[in-house]
Amino acid sequence: MISLCLPPSPGSVCVSLPAQDLSVPHSQIKSVSLSQNQSVSLSPSQDLPVSRSQPRICLCGSPGPGGCSFPRTGRSCDGNRSERFLLNFNMDHQRKSTVAVHRNVDKEVFLREIYPLRKPAVLKGIHLGTCTSKWTVDYLTTTGGSQEVKVHVASVPQMDFINKNFIYRTLPFDVFVKRAAEATHAQYFISEDEKYYLRSLGVDPRKDIADITKQFPSLAEDINIPEFFEKNQFFSSVFRISSPGLQVMDNLLIQVTGRKRVVLFSPRDAPYLYLTGDKSEVLDVDTPDLGKYPQFANALGYECQLDPGDVLFIPALWFHNTVAKEFGVGVNVFWKHLPADCYDKTDTYGNKDPLAASRAMQILDRALKTLGELPDEYRDFYACRMVLRIQSKTYSNRHK
Repeated sequence: MISLCLPPSPGSVCVSLPAQDLSVPHSQIKSVSLSQNQSVSLSPSQDLPVSRSQPRICLCGSPGPGGCSFPRTGRSCDGNRSERFLLNFNMDHQRKSTVAVHRNVDKEVFLREIYPLRKPAVLKGIHLGTCTSKWTVDYLTTTGGSQEVKVHVASVPQMDFINKNFIYRTLPFDVFVKRAAEATHAQYFISEDEKYYLRSLGVDPRKDIADITKQFPSLAEDINIPEFFEKNQFFSSVFRISSPGLQVMDNLLIQVTGRKRVVLFSPRDAPYLYLTGDKSEVLDVDTPDLGKYPQFANALGYECQLDPGDVLFIPALWFHNTVAKEFGVGVNVFWKHLPADCYDKTDTYGNKDPLAASRAMQILDRALKTLGELPDEYRDFYACRMVLRIQSKTYSNRHK
């Protein structure tokens, strides 16, 4: 439950939701249910009179520094009669925006109008070759071959890359494709409705990058990868089903077949995403547990649906959560946004921090260890000074 102000006045009861009292922006609250058959719509920063046809509503609350707060249950009173009731909220749990859509984009337009903005963009009408019509389940199983691929297998659609709620298994590629296209499986590892995730790897994942032209040469002939970057910037081309998380390189998600919903979050919203390393603890971005992750409501999600043939530009550092609406095949193409010597040469996945960032994090870890030598009061004070100094020296308004 969330506290709210109900200041009584003669002839009406007003509902007010001061932002200071909420763990979610009050502009996201659509209605407040006052009883089983009485509710009111609420506009941002607006007080609304509530009908007095029901017994008038009284709450005993106390004023606070930024407004007033009330207990989680209130009292409906009529004279000396008093009954308890609950305050129920229907709300959007997530601030949302839509990803910009561009049509018939060529390299010149992409580099001049889209790429400098450093925001996601859906690109429609790009010629991707014959893959959009050829890559059916039958075609993939016969043309893709039976080479072994390592896949993630989970009993639930939301794979948790922090707590590892999945197992790794190896399957022939053709067998994997057939299973991934099934709703239920005659053969399975965990359960008959288990879910699969594939991120294709190099021949030797420890030193080889994923490259569709090398791992799946027959399929590579069908796809025309948009050449929006220089050849020496190319990093990898990856078969992928679904993957929430972050990449440190720019990439194009090519949705060849099937439909996919994608929600992306700006690196500016990292403080609200409850990060462990480069992964967010919030798996369900539509109905998050705001009791556990209250700050997540402050994150702005950029949402889009990818149809067959669409290409999604995902800038480096943008977190993304994907949900396959149906069986489909996508290819991620990664390229280096920074000069080549900024990246770790041993990184075959494209998810290690740039070298300078890695060194800075190591220095920070040593600084925090040093602060631990101080008494709590001193440690907290100097930690605050460090945070303020980092903010003043490094934060930019350019990409808000």
